[in-house]
Amino acid sequence: MYRQHFGLRELPFSITPDTSYFFSSESSQEALNTLLIAARTGEGFIKITGEVGTGKTLLCRKLMSSLGVGFYVAYIPNPYLEPLALFMELGSELGLDMGQDAHPNQHLLLKAVTNRLLDLTREGKRVVVCLDEVQAMPIETLEALRLLTNLETEKRKLLQVIIFGQPELEAKLNYPSIRQLKQRITFDYHLGPLARAESDYYLHHRLMVAGYRGGRLFTPMALWLMQKKTRRIPRLLNIVAHKAMLSAYGKGKKSVGVFDVLAASNDTASLRVHRLFGMQGALLLIVLGGSLAAFGWVYLL
Repeated sequence: MYRQHFGLRELPFSITPDTSYFFSSESSQEALNTLLIAARTGEGFIKITGEVGTGKTLLCRKLMSSLGVGFYVAYIPNPYLEPLALFMELGSELGLDMGQDAHPNQHLLLKAVTNRLLDLTREGKRVVVCLDEVQAMPIETLEALRLLTNLETEKRKLLQVIIFGQPELEAKLNYPSIRQLKQRITFDYHLGPLARAESDYYLHHRLMVAGYRGGRLFTPMALWLMQKKTRRIPRLLNIVAHKAMLSAYGKGKKSVGVFDVLAASNDTASLRVHRLFGMQGALLLIVLGGSLAAFGWVYLL
């Protein structure tokens, strides 16, 4: 694509959660610090929430790569599991042979998982299980998670559970049937969008990791419009920056301008909804009349 044109080793704005591109924004670094402290102090249940695209999966993978050799980490990316399937998936992640039993027994599975956790504890390992997209997990499976936090020795928990989910997870945790689970959450953090001053550094960081060594790539107006359109959500910044660079490349330019960003945002479905609301707001100003109408079009579009 445009790698040679801009002097890059690789594409800088992929939405794949690559930990080499982890950006220590104030929000993400605080979340990572919270997770590391909680994991190292042996807390049983930890929760991270955030809107779509704020970097929860990348944070999860950064955590797993940061814990070190004293930890045994299990990762379960698929949340839509029945309780029995959850125990089977956990057992597989812990290295147990799940076999081909067509009718596995939940009690025996939990016993096997417990024995494996005890073995890892004797080896001096702390076991952490990370579950992603937990807002989609059935209520009965969330209740099964509580059973896992019951596993403990006289000194500490055998298993630490870290759940990542969208804000809808909060509503699920308010169900009366799993109120005991909510009470066991000892640490929690909400990931937000980038701060306004961080967006430029975020884009520059990803470019530098990808091998860029040139001058300022995005003009100030392009950066301003990108912040406005994406609401400084990292995934949306990645998508729009990538498309805007494609636009600039197609024109043979070495910098990305405001019209490249405008074309990129108009080509992004999740942003066209917000543009539609802006158009409706501008039309309302026109109906109301007055000189504010022109300003409404400029500001809202």
